[in-house]
Amino acid sequence: MAKRFTPPHPDRSDLNQIAQERFGYSELHPGQYAAVQSILDGRDTLVIMPTGSGKSAIYQIAAYLLPGSTVVVSPLIALQRDQVQSIAEQDIGDAAVVNSTLSPAERRETLENLEEGSLEFLFLAPEQFNSPETLDRLQAAELSLFVIDEAHCISAWGHDFRPDYLRLGQVIEALGHPRILALTATAAPPVRQEMVERLGMQRASVIVEGFDRPNIRLAVERFDDDQKAEHLLHRVMQAEKPGIVYVATRKGTEELANQLQERDIQAHFYHAGMKASDRQQTEAAFMADEIEVLVATTAFGMGIDKPNVRFVFHADISDSLDSYYQEIGRAGRDGEAAQALLFYHPEDLNLRRFFSAGGQVDEAQVEQVVEVLQHQPQAIAPKELQAQVDLSKSKLRSALNHLAEVGAIEVSPTGDVSLKETDHLEDIGAAVAQVQERYKQVERSRLEMMRNYAEIRSCRREYLLNYFGENYSGPCGYCDNCQAGTAPVEPEAEPKHQPYALDSQVVHKSWGEGTVMRYEAEKIVILFDQVGYKTLDLKTALLRQLLRRKDD
Repeated sequence: MAKRFTPPHPDRSDLNQIAQERFGYSELHPGQYAAVQSILDGRDTLVIMPTGSGKSAIYQIAAYLLPGSTVVVSPLIALQRDQVQSIAEQDIGDAAVVNSTLSPAERRETLENLEEGSLEFLFLAPEQFNSPETLDRLQAAELSLFVIDEAHCISAWGHDFRPDYLRLGQVIEALGHPRILALTATAAPPVRQEMVERLGMQRASVIVEGFDRPNIRLAVERFDDDQKAEHLLHRVMQAEKPGIVYVATRKGTEELANQLQERDIQAHFYHAGMKASDRQQTEAAFMADEIEVLVATTAFGMGIDKPNVRFVFHADISDSLDSYYQEIGRAGRDGEAAQALLFYHPEDLNLRRFFSAGGQVDEAQVEQVVEVLQHQPQAIAPKELQAQVDLSKSKLRSALNHLAEVGAIEVSPTGDVSLKETDHLEDIGAAVAQVQERYKQVERSRLEMMRNYAEIRSCRREYLLNYFGENYSGPCGYCDNCQAGTAPVEPEAEPKHQPYALDSQVVHKSWGEGTVMRYEAEKIVILFDQVGYKTLDLKTALLRQLLRRKDD
C-alpha cells in the first residue's frame, strides 16, 4: 500500500481530512491530534487517555503517514488479534503477530516479511524479545515507530507491573531508537515520570486527556462487623446488569460466584489460576452478555472494552488508587449511568498489607544469585540461571529486578544477565534490602491514600482526580458524600500562601527528597522518594521547619 506523506507541519485540517478519508473518523479530538502531531514532529510521546478514547487511532494514523514499519508491544494475545483484525478492516497496511501460538516456520515468515518491508504493523508481547532472532530481524527492518500499549506495566509504581516491560528501553536503543509512542489509560504523575525515564524517551511529550468519568457514581459502604458479605450479595442482586465484582482472592471469587448462582444470577468467576482456555471462554461469554455478573480478581480487565457494564463493585479494598481507578473505569463506557461501589471493612487493609509483603527476597537469596553470576564466563539466560540457584522463578525474577535497580547487573535486550564489575560485592545484598524496604514503604503509602479515599467525608471525585494531577473542585453532586450532604457545598479553598510550588522538589528532615503533589485545605501532599505519599499539616511543617526547598 502506498503511503501518503504529510507536509513537515500538517495542520489540524490536514490530519482531520486523512482521518476522515482513510480511517472513517469524523474528526480527531484534541488529544489525538496533539499526539499524532507530536509523533510527526519527531518527539517521543506518552499518551494517557481513557479506554475507548481512540488511542489505537493515534499510532495507526501516525504509522500511515511515516515511512517504515511500526512495532506494537501489547501484553495479551487477544489484544493483538483484535488490533490486527481492526487494521485489516481499515485497509491501512498488512499487520501480523508474533507470539507463542505460531509455529517456527510461521514466525520466521512473519519476521522475514517485516525485514523485507511488506509488513506495516507487527504486534508482539515483550517476552518475544527474549529471542535473539526477533531482535536481529527487527534491527534489519526499517522501523519508524515503536508503540508500547498498556505502558503502565513498565512502572513499579503502576498497578500492573510486568518485569518483561523493564527491558523495553534497552530494546528501543538496540533498534536505533525509533520514535516511541507509549499508551495507557491511567497513570498518576509518578508513574508518568517513571515511564518516561525507563523507556529512555527523548524530548518527551506527555499528553493527558481528562480522567473524569462523570457518568459513574462513586460510593463507599463501610462495615465494622461480619455483615459485609450478605450486604454485597443483596446489592449485586438489586443492581442493573451486567457488572463486575472484584474480590481479593481466587477462593473468594469462586465462593461468591457460587452464592450468586444459587440465587439465580448468571454469575461466573475469573482468576489467574484457571486454564487459559477457560479464562478465554469466560471472557467471551461475558462480552456476549451470557454472564450477568463476573466475579474476578485483578487478573481480569486489561484490554477489555465492554461498553454496557453497569456496575463495578469491590468486595475488598484495592491496593492503590491507581488500581482502583483503572478497575472502576471499566464501567459505563457507553456514557450511560453506572456505579462504582466499594464495600469497605477497615480490617481488609491487613489483607492488602499481607499481599504487599509477599515476593520479598532476603540478603542470603540475593547473595546466592550474585555468587552464581560471579562464576559465569558470559551473560546467562534467567532460565539457565534458575537451574543453578535454589530459588523459585518468582523469587529469582524479584532478585534480578532488584539487582538491576541497584545497578549490580547488566541485562541485555534479550534478557540475558551478567554481573557488573565491582569491588563491593559484599554490599549488594544490603543495597537490595534497602531498595525492598523503600518499595514496601511506598506501597504502604499508596494503600494509605486508598484508605483515605474510603474514609473521607468530602467529594470523592475531587479526591480521585486530584490524586491523578487533575485540578477539580467539588462538589461533584454524583458521589455518596455529595448526595448525603457531608461534602462541603463550597469547595475547600487551597491555602492562599503556598510556600512550595506544585511539582517542585523539597527535602524533609527525616523522609528525604520529595515532590509537592497538591494542597488540600491547610495540608500539603508530598510524594517522597523513600517513603511514598505523606500528607502534612502545612502550618506545623512551616513552624517546625520540617521542609526546605531542594535548591536552598
